[in-house]
Amino acid sequence: MLGPETLHEHLGDLRSEVEEALVKLVDTQMDGPAAAAMALSSSILLAGGKRWRPVLTLLAYEAGGGVTTAPAMDLALAFELIHTATLIHDDLNDGGKLRRGVPTLHTTHGNAEAIIAGDHLFVLGFGLGGRYDRPIVDAVSATCANIAAAELKQLRHIGDIATSPEDYYSIIEGKTAGPFETSCRAAGIVAGADKSTTTALAGFGLEVGLAFQIVDDLLDLTGDEAMGKPRGTDVHEGKMTLPLIHALTMLHGVQRVRLSEILAAFNDNLWDELTALLESAGSFQYTHQLVDNHLGRALDYISKLPESPARRMMEELSALSVGRRS
Repeated sequence: MLGPETLHEHLGDLRSEVEEALVKLVDTQMDGPAAAAMALSSSILLAGGKRWRPVLTLLAYEAGGGVTTAPAMDLALAFELIHTATLIHDDLNDGGKLRRGVPTLHTTHGNAEAIIAGDHLFVLGFGLGGRYDRPIVDAVSATCANIAAAELKQLRHIGDIATSPEDYYSIIEGKTAGPFETSCRAAGIVAGADKSTTTALAGFGLEVGLAFQIVDDLLDLTGDEAMGKPRGTDVHEGKMTLPLIHALTMLHGVQRVRLSEILAAFNDNLWDELTALLESAGSFQYTHQLVDNHLGRALDYISKLPESPARRMMEELSALSVGRRS
């Protein structure tokens, strides 16, 4: 396995490449007719973040046989732009006030401006993905449609204590895991990999994406503002995440009634009681176990690939991405 110093050095190099490409893209847009829209959206786009999606895309490209990152960079940027667009729209829908450590666009510029900025990034991202062959264009299109469908389903389940694990997985597959899966599969196609390799890369992306989102939801209950948003954002918004769904399934009688009451009228004074109920139901342990299961399946997928530095990096990065502050 790569040593920690080598891992972080290479990750730093890839992130630097992504950041440089993003800045170049923004600068180009600022010289054109879309300058006003770019000025808005770039405040969130360039606000930092770990860049998990574009970095994994580039690593998948290398693991699929790609030599230099240049042929896959537009693809990597496309998924980062689309992801950032969804964040801008999510924050507007949810009334979020902080994203990536900076104020959300709708709070600083207004709702209409935030919608336009998000739309701009969607179009720009899809345009970058459209530079590739038809199978990739179709896959990116389907992925964006699935994001929209998952967003609608999540809205319909706000505050719904009858939300099932199947509902939850349908939502996170559309919103998070699907884009990871598509980006890794598409990266393999760009690299000229065979079908078995692209299938393995796609499976890895799906499982890592599932684990990634479950960890995010867990961190909403256990994390802090270093995440870039306040703890409990999802609970305040009525989102039914996996630990809550599990607790509602496992608890009975007075405890389940009380959990339902807490979720229906949550405030920060109820944190200790909510945490105690989740611990009583074993929901934190259960959620961590599912994360480990998804990560294990992700590693099984790429174990089928030839040994390479990129494959080792994917193994290390997947563990790092789902192990953040959880």
